Amino acid sequence: MKQKKSYAEINEKIAKGVAVVLTAEEVTQMAKELKPGEIVKKVDIVTTATFGPMCSSGAFINFGHTEPPIRMESATLNNVPVFTGIAAVDAYIGATEESLHDKKYGGAHVIEDLISGKDIELKATGKGTDCYPRKKIETSINKKTVNEIIMFNPRNAYQNYCAAVNTSNKIKYTYMGVLLPKSGNATYSTSGELSPLLNDPELRTIGIGTRIFLCGAQGYVSWHGTQFNTSVPKNTSGIPKSNSATIAVIGDLKKMHTDFIKAGYFENYGVSIFIGIGIPIPLLDEEMAAFVSIQNEQIETTVFDYGSPEHTNMGTTNYKDLQSGEIQINGKKIRTAPLSSISKARTIASELKKRISNKEFFLTEPVQLFPTKTSLNKLNIRGV
Repeated sequence: MKQKKSYAEINEKIAKGVAVVLTAEEVTQMAKELKPGEIVKKVDIVTTATFGPMCSSGAFINFGHTEPPIRMESATLNNVPVFTGIAAVDAYIGATEESLHDKKYGGAHVIEDLISGKDIELKATGKGTDCYPRKKIETSINKKTVNEIIMFNPRNAYQNYCAAVNTSNKIKYTYMGVLLPKSGNATYSTSGELSPLLNDPELRTIGIGTRIFLCGAQGYVSWHGTQFNTSVPKNTSGIPKSNSATIAVIGDLKKMHTDFIKAGYFENYGVSIFIGIGIPIPLLDEEMAAFVSIQNEQIETTVFDYGSPEHTNMGTTNYKDLQSGEIQINGKKIRTAPLSSISKARTIASELKKRISNKEFFLTEPVQLFPTKTSLNKLNIRGV
């Protein structure tokens, strides 16, 4: 008889302190000796994690009303513009928004500073109305003085991502880091066999309502992420060979920790933010046990040439080779460097394992699964 488990059964085991939890790397090692049917009998939950640059991130802030009140129509935090077209004292700060005075400081840094408890300078103006007569305010805020700070990231935790090289004769400064000329290096940004969506390639357990580890706090998957694309070619293991599914996530920024979120600046490109995400995968049956047993050598990704306007496809490689420090493309050996941190991903997976084992983190079943047939549109260009 094939082994099957329910979320309720697994959560009951967590409550009793008897749930067996392994990290994705630990179960991959187990899979070298045991079959999926044997693994699902022994293991209840597998923790996955990633820590890397995720530009499509930010936070909603409700500052609280002043006396007399103001309808904020333009505002900055530490001289970083925020979007105020929501309500009188609500704003959204995007991670990649740059300071008006320092291109190396931006929304990501404000977010990290807020989490660490620092005071942030708020400047805001409005035209003044009968109900909101104040026209200007300058003050300082921190995470204790505002009402809410809700992290909401429209696109995180890509299910695979391309690797990048540069075959041109000039250095290229990109969101994939500095790419040296003549294929002097290759960069990549996925944690391989630890990566959450690669351990559930068909997204059977990750959907709307899934509870996750988000930058040190408990968060949730709120929707499928932007640029969610299921039309990407897959390899024989059923793994997409390039940028595929994504998740939108939400959580209480006041409860997050700077150990699991870091602001960054990419030279001559701009500000970004490194987000730490951990997702528990319940082993509901043999199929899920097989999915989480995936090894780095079975996970392929496509290498694109960022030195060409068309981002030419240079072929494929796998994460075992990428993590070894060297890949071979078209007969040329190329040094590799990760943008994501495997070490930090391991820390997150282990921390999530600990919280589940300590009965601090329970699983949620998705209230709705993601679409299965999606593709990406191109933006039409008019004029020059």
